[in-house]
Amino acid sequence: DTVGKPIPETEIKISEAGEILSRSPCVFKGYYKNPEATEKTLRNGWLHSGDTGYIDEDGHLVVFDRTDDIMTLADGTRFSPQYIESRLVFSPYLRNAWVIGDGQPYVSAVICIAYKVVGKWAEERGIPYTSYQELSQKPEVYELVRQAIQQTNQHLPEAARIRRFVNLYKEFDADDDELTRTGKLRRRFIHDRYKVIVDALYDQTDQVHIDTTITYEDGRQVAIKTDLHVADV
Repeated sequence: DTVGKPIPETEIKISEAGEILSRSPCVFKGYYKNPEATEKTLRNGWLHSGDTGYIDEDGHLVVFDRTDDIMTLADGTRFSPQYIESRLVFSPYLRNAWVIGDGQPYVSAVICIAYKVVGKWAEERGIPYTSYQELSQKPEVYELVRQAIQQTNQHLPEAARIRRFVNLYKEFDADDDELTRTGKLRRRFIHDRYKVIVDALYDQTDQVHIDTTITYEDGRQVAIKTDLHVADV
């Protein structure tokens, strides 16, 4: 969870903006023939890392994310969506997670279950289903996902904890332009595609209607009309 304590002769502090700063005899002198980059990175003897994090109660440094990727809640609280997403998918039951909340009153998540793992879990408990879509909306599966989120929340500051979530009717897919070919979320694209879900997570409704089309690897397109449950954690 942490990168440990600073090595001897190294000082670490967190700026007011949450950026990790360091100072030590081994910090480099600057960029070769690039005084502008040097001035931006080295200020008053401190190296500005471009990373956001915090120092925990034991003096260990926790690195969240690149500062440019940090989001800010409506009250000014900063959080790292990628850090939270990476914690969520530690659960074998979660395939993808998309964490949102920039400019909003709290953090929310859109979850894609791991179909084979959750399917096996459901079969062992006699929970019937015929598709990913149906399985994702089962009350028992929502409770399973809620428990995974609660476990992640235990490792997050109070203000950065997930408050509401939706189980998506499919996994995020590069063929649908939702992921890059290296598996990274295309955040702006999926925000536009699933704006109706984003709105539902913040207008206190408990259900959102979906009417869309998904594309399979073989090029087939299937119309999806369904209602997704919006749940509190």
